[in-house]
Amino acid sequence: MSLSRRRLLNTALVGTALAHAPWSRAQSGKPIRLLVGFPPGGGSDAIARLLAEKLKGPLGDNVIVDNRPGAGGQIAAQVLKSAPADGTTLFLTHDHTISILPQVVKQPGFQPDSDFVPVGGFASFVNALAVSSGLPAPSFGGYVNWVKQQGHGKSAVGIPAPASTPEFLVQLIGKRFQLDLVAAPYRGSAPMIADMLGNQIPAGIGSVQDFLEHHKAGKLRVVAVLGGKRQAALPDVPTLGELGLKGFEDMPYYGIYAPKGTPAAFVERFSHALARVVAMPEVRAQLVALGLTVEYMAPAELHAREQAYTSVWKKIIQTSGFTPQ
Repeated sequence: MSLSRRRLLNTALVGTALAHAPWSRAQSGKPIRLLVGFPPGGGSDAIARLLAEKLKGPLGDNVIVDNRPGAGGQIAAQVLKSAPADGTTLFLTHDHTISILPQVVKQPGFQPDSDFVPVGGFASFVNALAVSSGLPAPSFGGYVNWVKQQGHGKSAVGIPAPASTPEFLVQLIGKRFQLDLVAAPYRGSAPMIADMLGNQIPAGIGSVQDFLEHHKAGKLRVVAVLGGKRQAALPDVPTLGELGLKGFEDMPYYGIYAPKGTPAAFVERFSHALARVVAMPEVRAQLVALGLTVEYMAPAELHAREQAYTSVWKKIIQTSGFTPQ
């Protein structure tokens, strides 16, 4: 083999090795910061803390949760956009911040396609309607009857954030069942649930994982879920499709994002670590117990899921007559 050919081959081999080498952040010595756009105590926070703890092993780096609550995840998303693209800052979020906010806010301060890169998805979930324990409504039908009888058809329904999927669901449920339901926005699920537990608001719509623990404890009741089938954690709770509100089988998703420009080697490394973690039986069991359907999505799969979900809700938002604020 000639010297020039040998050099060419060696260069190719080195390039291949570097492409598959783990991304090193030794030069920074910083832990990986995992942003969460909601306050401690909610479902997203619990999920983030579980994954952060388990990711330390396969990554070899500390992962710390950084709660930046407010505006339905908008504040955390803006923090991610301005963070250095060096693998030290990531964002764990669900569909609201990525698919819904850019459609309902005129100037959200970020655009997922141009500002973020998907790292990996790990679960889907469904939204649910829950009622306070003080309501004499053991079922969805009982809730509808209570609103019609006690409130003359009008009642408030808590939602974790304004202009969120739950807000549009309040409108759709009201229209389908001939109720005058008014969405009452909160700054996250935790304060909404606190008011529900105190019987300050009769009902709320949020993710199953936000309600599940309190439902099992008998402190509130989940009376309906979205999705194409009943949830394993709530086998006795009917879907809204069963109750007559169809067309909402597409499930929201959870994913992790990095700032645009983050090295591909780091994205690949973190995504592989995420796949390993969600495949752990104990992690899967805990996520299922939180009301999630565990399904790892590679970066390209998460992006495709995001685009499809965004398209579905774009039609719903436009049909509702909502004007971006």
